[in-house]
Amino acid sequence: MLVNLAIVAFLVYIVYSLGLGCYYMLTDQSKSERTVRALTKRIGFSILMIVLIMLGIWGGVIKPHGIG
Repeated sequence: MLVNLAIVAFLVYIVYSLGLGCYYMLTDQSKSERTVRALTKRIGFSILMIVLIMLGIWGGVIKPHGIG
């Protein structure tokens, strides 16, 4: 159950960061780096989530349900 909550929390933060990046892109002047930072965080958390899911499957904490 805790693993599911962690995955959902990661996904919520990723979507939030994507929204911030979009907002900053539309409202900031061209000199601001807030858009780049928000999107960099999103990419970092996406990669971290994928790695943690892979480690969870490898370690037996997460059990895939056999698609394919």
